[in-house]
Amino acid sequence: MKKYASGKVREVYDLEDGRMVIVTTDRISAFDVILPTMITDKGKVLNALANFWFDYTKDIVKNHMISSDLKDMPVEFQKPEFEGRTILVKKLKMIP
Repeated sequence: MKKYASGKVREVYDLEDGRMVIVTTDRISAFDVILPTMITDKGKVLNALANFWFDYTKDIVKNHMISSDLKDMPVEFQKPEFEGRTILVKKLKMIP
């Protein structure tokens, strides 16, 4: 799996078929610095909040969300440690 980007709290993987996988981690950051301590399940909470708003507003504005179900993910992400923190999305061109 090709890692496309690594952010403060998310890892993004390019599936090279027009889709990407985004994994929300338990990392924390302050002032653009990733701190050494993690917060257990922070990634799951952050991912659940994002998924709620993507679903809630999907009739107002289109978004990139395809699925948050692990069974829809590539085999590499169908593991318990990715449950609740992984989303499959459409690869889109970002508007600056």
